[in-house]
Amino acid sequence: MPSAQNKPPDLVRALSGVQAAAVVVGNMVGSAVFLVPAEMMRATGSPGLVSLAWVAGALIAASGALTYAELAAVRPFAGGEYVFLRDAYGPLIGFLCAWTNLSVGAASSIAAVAASLIRVLAGIPSLSWLRSTLPGTWLTGGQVVAITLIIVLTALNYAGVRRAAGVQVIATAIKIILILFAVAAGFAFVSGGLRNFATEIPTEQSRITGFGLALVATLWAYEGWSDTAQLAGEIRNPRRNVRRVMIGSMLIVSALYILVSTAVEYVFPAAHVASSEHIGADLLESAFGPLGLLLALAGLAFSLLVCLNSSIMALARVPYAVARDGYFFRVFGRAHPRFHTPSAVLLLQAILASVLLVFGGSYQDLFSLVIFASFLFYFLNGVGLFVFRFREPNVDRPYRVWGYPVTPALFVIAAASLLYFSFVSSVRNSLIGAAVILAGVPVYFVFAGLRKPPAGDIRVHLASEDAPTPRATS
Repeated sequence: MPSAQNKPPDLVRALSGVQAAAVVVGNMVGSAVFLVPAEMMRATGSPGLVSLAWVAGALIAASGALTYAELAAVRPFAGGEYVFLRDAYGPLIGFLCAWTNLSVGAASSIAAVAASLIRVLAGIPSLSWLRSTLPGTWLTGGQVVAITLIIVLTALNYAGVRRAAGVQVIATAIKIILILFAVAAGFAFVSGGLRNFATEIPTEQSRITGFGLALVATLWAYEGWSDTAQLAGEIRNPRRNVRRVMIGSMLIVSALYILVSTAVEYVFPAAHVASSEHIGADLLESAFGPLGLLLALAGLAFSLLVCLNSSIMALARVPYAVARDGYFFRVFGRAHPRFHTPSAVLLLQAILASVLLVFGGSYQDLFSLVIFASFLFYFLNGVGLFVFRFREPNVDRPYRVWGYPVTPALFVIAAASLLYFSFVSSVRNSLIGAAVILAGVPVYFVFAGLRKPPAGDIRVHLASEDAPTPRATS
């Protein structure tokens, strides 16, 4: 067994609870809160049902966060979902989760956020050049700026998780202030009224079906709450802080979303909300005129920039964990000897995301394929909690999910329902998504055949206190 001096460098527990929460909230609160209200209103036709969908979506996401909080409290290691699935069902299922992340998840997500950021910036008149091709190249100004932002933020994360998280705390605080400003502007400066809550529009489907569609939209907006599990290996005092970060982040985001929805429905009638391309821009433009529109675009761009930094940080941990276990190229399971970050994975995902930005928009189609996979792995992780409770009854659990077994059962049922809904609503993409997952099976057996017992294998030491970790240099 290697001595402490000869052990390979690993990630360090450098994140405070506040820093980890800033990463999660920064990733969850992107552009969706101002984009999905129109889709939700068209589906339901009723402001009341839209508000109910936001609350119901928050309850479902909260049940998932509580479930993951128990899983991560017992297994507070980098990789989150990969670790849970590996220990519940074996390394093959864990690998398939990581494979989905590696093949179409991480890079396409980063590229999609960067491209959305550029599209927003290009809407500012003085930045319209972002749509133009640069002289002597085939690249647009927007592509160059997007790639530059990915490189800069990757370098920030490369140089230390504490440094990147410190920036994230400030940026997320500013983002929350901007959202609260938009909400206050809606109530204080715009001539809205309670009468708008009573307006309705006709819909093409039943209210029940429409409510289901709106609920799916809210869950897309709440996506990102599971990032705490991916970062669990770098959170200080994880037995206490992981659950606090997950639950606290969900409370903050839910409150922000419900406030925004209420302000929007107070200011505009249902017909306006349903026809709006960006209700946040409408809100501020109504309050402040053309200056409000500019403020909305700048605020949304800043929000996406914060989301981009969060995505780069959180998504790198799953490939690191699976490589550390020996089921992927070993170089990606090595932490930087000075900065203690998954440096090789950060570089890989930056390169892949940049390639996707340069060679077309197919990454958005690929990203849509993982919706089916996301619900599948949510379902398996929810069931995994019951597996662990049955198989490991005597394990010390620093946190036990509130309302067991009802709370995790609600999450499992919701994940199964959404898995079914996502399949029947998009059979083609769901089948392709399933094919992407199954394509990882032969890859797994190749790496399993070549695998040697890794020196830094991430294994779970149940019911043990937090092991001491090296101090971060950043």
